[in-house]
Amino acid sequence: MADHHHLLLLLLFFFFASFLSHGVFDVEASHRFSSLHHVAKLSYPTHQPYRTGYHFQPAKHWINAPMLYKGVYHLFYQYNPKGAKWGNIVWAHSTSTDMINWSPRGYGVYPSQRSDINGTWSGSATFLHNGVPAILYTGIDPDRNQVQNMAVPENPLDPYLTNWVKAHENPLMEPTQQNRINASSFRDPTTAWLGPDSTWRLLVGSKHDQKGLAVLYRSKDFVNWMKVDHPLHSTEGTGMWECPDFYPVLVGSEVGLDTSVVGPNVKHVLKVSLDDTKHDHYTIGKYEPFVDVYTPDHDGLADQDLGIRYDYGKYYASKTFFDWGKNRRILLGWVNESSTEDDDVAKGWAGVHTIPRKIWLDKSGKQLVQWPIEEVEKLREKGVKKPCQELKPGSVHEVTGVTAEQADVEISFGKLDLSKAEKLDPSWTDPQALCTRRGASVRGALGPFGLLVLGSKCMQEYTAVFFRVFQCHDGKPVVLMCSDQSKSSRNDENDKASYGTFVDVNPALENLSLRTLIDHSIVESFGAHGKSVITARVYPLLAIDGAAHLYAFNNGTQSVKASRLSAWSMKKARIG
Repeated sequence: MADHHHLLLLLLFFFFASFLSHGVFDVEASHRFSSLHHVAKLSYPTHQPYRTGYHFQPAKHWINAPMLYKGVYHLFYQYNPKGAKWGNIVWAHSTSTDMINWSPRGYGVYPSQRSDINGTWSGSATFLHNGVPAILYTGIDPDRNQVQNMAVPENPLDPYLTNWVKAHENPLMEPTQQNRINASSFRDPTTAWLGPDSTWRLLVGSKHDQKGLAVLYRSKDFVNWMKVDHPLHSTEGTGMWECPDFYPVLVGSEVGLDTSVVGPNVKHVLKVSLDDTKHDHYTIGKYEPFVDVYTPDHDGLADQDLGIRYDYGKYYASKTFFDWGKNRRILLGWVNESSTEDDDVAKGWAGVHTIPRKIWLDKSGKQLVQWPIEEVEKLREKGVKKPCQELKPGSVHEVTGVTAEQADVEISFGKLDLSKAEKLDPSWTDPQALCTRRGASVRGALGPFGLLVLGSKCMQEYTAVFFRVFQCHDGKPVVLMCSDQSKSSRNDENDKASYGTFVDVNPALENLSLRTLIDHSIVESFGAHGKSVITARVYPLLAIDGAAHLYAFNNGTQSVKASRLSAWSMKKARIG
């Protein structure tokens, strides 16, 4: 990860038998690091209306990121123990049995060797042949070069993986004149996978000029790594590729796969976090393991406006892992603040994680589908269900009986008569711009309709999550999903951008669904059963401290039917 605001994600299911040879610690560096444990006590406000109730975040300061072993999930994340800005980055560590409730475990990796003395940045974890997990991570050496290092557990019998030791061979991968790697753009090693020749492969993000690169390495022993002459994939004009992720998905099934699986019914996903745009983009394609060539079905990275993203809101530096205990692949991501840095410092913390999401290949084979893990539903309480209801033009219906600032809401809209839809102007190709121009207050025909969340009593503040339905000139429907933050707060210093995406669904043939997780200052929305996702950060001044309201609305000129609406208050997760 780069030196600003990234996510370290290492969420894996660990099961060991033995472990690698230990590394050594630099005593002077370790002593220097110990000063981080003695930071001055800062005074933070006790009133925290924007602190989340069931999304992961530590008690204070700056974060951005996670791992699982012997039934215990381990979340390693980049953390600044000295304040609510980027800097002084270490790997903090929390554990969980359900990825919802978390307990702190101290620091896992921190600067202590020459190869990481100026920083321990992002990385990934891999199970070796003997079941031992090894962490590969980016370190910053005395010359400010970005190099790749390894650490292993000090005691593999410890289910909480309390202490880690670094390989004395570090760094294992570094820029040289011979390999022509950009020393300041060489970071974030992926989880490694085994090829058919029993050789390990992994990717490291990089760039050459403005060409983004997934640099490919191979190793027989996981210690001695050789750069392959060709990258696994590259794209001109995309800039630095951070936090790459490469994994298989099964065609026609929601079942997850181990990272090393290949086969006739398997496609591969390459995800990169674009440093220039701060968005996570992915492609789906074919991986040929004997020659290490990856060919996307469509290289959306070449056209970032048309490329596929995990999340069309505020979401970056994500990572997946295979949870073999439940045969699913899990996606986690980091969400930065939309408030000012001064506000972050004043409240004493910055950054949260999204709820972990199950992820799989859509039946169309053209995109991925995401859905909150089932474990989050254990927090549901005080649920309400509304009967089928017609939402007339211009109507707003309050959903009562739930705690509106900490809730889980699902609403489904019945099939629509597309003959009433507005015609889509062919120039309207940018969904975010379209959501900005045509927000919740702009009346259309079929839409906007959806939810108003974190709303104040008199509607001075609200965040609108909604659909609009258009019709192309050939008669085909186009569904626009928006998250409109323009009215989210009376504090105009916040970033109140609107987000949007087109959703691959035909509302004349199937219901249009929306699920939204609301948690004080984060709003995660899943459209069409997870085909499109938008995450937003909002900071209302009025809709706080029990004064938030929740509404279903329709501001179109045509009635729509809410065929189902269910909402639950959410209990507070146990997060130390």
